[in-house]
Amino acid sequence: MIPDKSRSSSVSFRIFKDRFFYVCVCLMASLTAIPLIWIIWEVLKKGYRQINLSFFTEVAPTTLEAIKAKNAGDLIPGGIANGITGTLIMVVIASLIAIPIGILGGVYLSEHRNNRFSSLIRSLTDLLQGTPSIVVGIIVYFWVVKPLSSYSAVAGSVALAIMMLPLIIRSTEETLKMLPGTLKEAGLALGASYTSVVLRVLIPSAFGGLFTGILLAVSRVTGETAPLMLTALGASAVNWDITRPTSSVSLLIWQFYNDPNLVDMIWSSSLFLLVLILILNIIAKSVANKWRIQ
Repeated sequence: MIPDKSRSSSVSFRIFKDRFFYVCVCLMASLTAIPLIWIIWEVLKKGYRQINLSFFTEVAPTTLEAIKAKNAGDLIPGGIANGITGTLIMVVIASLIAIPIGILGGVYLSEHRNNRFSSLIRSLTDLLQGTPSIVVGIIVYFWVVKPLSSYSAVAGSVALAIMMLPLIIRSTEETLKMLPGTLKEAGLALGASYTSVVLRVLIPSAFGGLFTGILLAVSRVTGETAPLMLTALGASAVNWDITRPTSSVSLLIWQFYNDPNLVDMIWSSSLFLLVLILILNIIAKSVANKWRIQ
């Protein structure tokens, strides 16, 4: 038998250890949050000045327009309409390419978990997910830009779609793994074909996880710059022709960075991009909580 005094000291030590590690975890979490809070504060402080109606409806200003506005003490005219439309076009096209392929790939990996070919695809997916975005841009440059003899929104969309694929495939696979096996068995027992069970039972049941993975993939590629520099190149005007060079918000930020007279536009464009990605992540989290698999 352990004496009461020893047992009491042992319990007290465990309580102290528990509280000590709890404080350490809270402290480390706070330290990681400090840079994020600082970045958000800097972007808000320096970016809100340029946010107005023209910021969303007009194209990026020229250096001469920026110099005239600065000399007059006014805000820099113009906005990022060409970047917003270009980002929208390329993300939509990339989603149309990546979502069907990613979901079907995830379904295959989920249904054939121990298959040798599935293991190969899973390894290639993990490898692709860790590939630097600039490498993807170089590959798409030789695959699409060179054959078309032109930078274009199509080439940029292909690069973004390649970057979206790994996240969609793995999120689809993991979500389908969480579904109870009796769900598929019940569908097959009722006489439905395997294809019908997958398309009408499994995928709808896993909608929350699939939608969350898609939104996270979209939010990841929305701010990409490196692959678009080698594929979409950029444009000074709003361009709806997907076979011609197209701008994006991230490309405009890079363009503003290279012009000292347009520095103010960097913060405003960054604020817009930050808020857009934040909204996408909030929506993804809300959908995941609402459609959580029990």
